[in-house]
Amino acid sequence: MKLSLGIIGLPNVGKSTLFKIITKNEVNIANYPFCTIDPNIGIVPVPDPRIEALAKMSASAQKIPAVVEFYDIAGLVRGAHKGEGLGNKFLSHIREVHALIHVIRCFSDNNITHVDASIDPLRDRETILQELILHDLEILESRIKKWEVEAKSGDKEQQKNLDFIKKLIQKLESGNIIGPISDAPFLKELGLLTAKRQLYFLNGKTSDISSGLLEKIKEEGSQYIIADLNEVIEVPELIVEAYKVLGLISFFTTGKEETRAWTIKQGMMAPEAAGVIHTDFEKKFIRAEVIGYKELLETGSWNDAQKKGKIRTEGKTYILKDGDVILIRHGA
Repeated sequence: MKLSLGIIGLPNVGKSTLFKIITKNEVNIANYPFCTIDPNIGIVPVPDPRIEALAKMSASAQKIPAVVEFYDIAGLVRGAHKGEGLGNKFLSHIREVHALIHVIRCFSDNNITHVDASIDPLRDRETILQELILHDLEILESRIKKWEVEAKSGDKEQQKNLDFIKKLIQKLESGNIIGPISDAPFLKELGLLTAKRQLYFLNGKTSDISSGLLEKIKEEGSQYIIADLNEVIEVPELIVEAYKVLGLISFFTTGKEETRAWTIKQGMMAPEAAGVIHTDFEKKFIRAEVIGYKELLETGSWNDAQKKGKIRTEGKTYILKDGDVILIRHGA
């Protein structure tokens, strides 16, 4: 699983600057809207000292960290869902990512123009959310007639899905985002933007951030990071924090050839996690041999851990924990 994060926000709020700091990539940064049209893409390793320790123990030839793929997506503006400011193209880029990082400008600088000619983080947040909500409403409303026909055929499961969809539409119409959905896999293909995990990056000093803005973000159930892009940012800390608040964990495989970290969503069961390594592993999953990385390091090697009975055998319902080191047993 290659995690992808879309960096979104109004024009000139610091998206491309944040992308450049995180990825160390040179990008086009200019003081006018839409200087970025196609998304810049950068792949960044997730800092994790556990890889070093496990690789040393196993004398691995390679160390492969988990990675995050960042998309620097061009600035959205009011009316983007209708195509304003090339919005439809930008929204299509957002649809492809796993989670969204909203950059909100909280700092004042007369030398940097604002698309609305004034600094108002609460208004800017509402502008972006409204575009995401309207996009999702259009997607659901365009499909609901088809679902209604299928539900009338007597398909109880489809009726249940239809009732669920109508509740989502009501939620969006009331101005609320959907939030992560785990119990409706049939919606996955729609790429609903407000169903993605949201992380706010508040660009400014703590003194620039109003309590009202923080309250709105908390009410939404999202997380935030406060940092001034004009000052030095500890990038590893930022990436790790984003990794955490987006509900992601790492598990490891280790041996002579390589020690590798794998990214999964918290709560994922062993077969699905095995599928992240290789799709066949999920289909032909038999069992997982598991040990926590600390216990493995204390034991000294996988073979010693096996001899001492430290390796657990887990089945299909096992939920992986952050830091698990696993070996997948699967059919031919």
